[in-house]
Amino acid sequence: MKRQLDIALTALAPLIWGSTYYVTTELLPDGFPVTMAALRALPAGLLMLAIARHMPQGIWWGRIFVLGALNFTLFWSFLFVAAYRLPGGVAATVGAVQPLIVVFLAALLIGTAVRAAAVIAALLGMVGVGMLVLGSGVALDPLGLMAGLAGAASMAAGTVLTRKWQPPVPLFAFAAWQLTAGGILLVPLALLLEPPLPPLEAGNLLGIVYLGLIGAALTYVLWFRGIARIDPGAVSALGFLSPLSAVVIGWLLLGQALTLVQIGGALIVLGAIWLGQRAARIRPPLVSKPA
Repeated sequence: MKRQLDIALTALAPLIWGSTYYVTTELLPDGFPVTMAALRALPAGLLMLAIARHMPQGIWWGRIFVLGALNFTLFWSFLFVAAYRLPGGVAATVGAVQPLIVVFLAALLIGTAVRAAAVIAALLGMVGVGMLVLGSGVALDPLGLMAGLAGAASMAAGTVLTRKWQPPVPLFAFAAWQLTAGGILLVPLALLLEPPLPPLEAGNLLGIVYLGLIGAALTYVLWFRGIARIDPGAVSALGFLSPLSAVVIGWLLLGQALTLVQIGGALIVLGAIWLGQRAARIRPPLVSKPA
């Protein structure tokens, strides 16, 4: 029962992340991906840091900025570029390669066994999300596609290193550290790469607050909790729920087409998630001690 609860709470994060694409395209100003990522990360991180009242010590300063860069600075920058340049469901599905990357990175960095079932689950998930993409009948923007793939690789590395470097503080503080570090790194990028923001409207502010408090603060506490308790490959497989959520939201709120091919892809995705969780129970994962 405890494992099922851990899985259910972790699954909430990608389900909520699926709404990122709707919020980005419908509520945020167009053309400011890095600035929007900074506004999503830094205010939420600072607020959480003020509540947590824990600061990194010693080697953790360097580790936190590495994790913040991978999980937020790079990942969110690429994510927003993909969200702006691709339809919501397509943008979400491009990251389907992430679980496969995690399986092999976890074996390399923390000694987790490469299970055939986990690899099959990752490949099935890629097939399923591929059916979601092909079923949408839209052209893929090359830059958006590359941004989505780069974001998936960045978050895969962040997921494995988050498991390897077990935090010496509660998960709330750990998430606050990473959000703040990622936001700090995003600010100079936003100033360098993008023009100043125009005056923000009420809808813009609502979107930023939602992505910061719900889509970042809440979800990453749940996600890091899952990484600490569940096999990295199994956690990453839950990420397939994000494209599924994005496609359903696009269908319900934007009237986007939902074909039989996409429905078949969704069923395969759900099967891949189930297989990914089952693979993690075949043999207890090897958990490394913090270096």
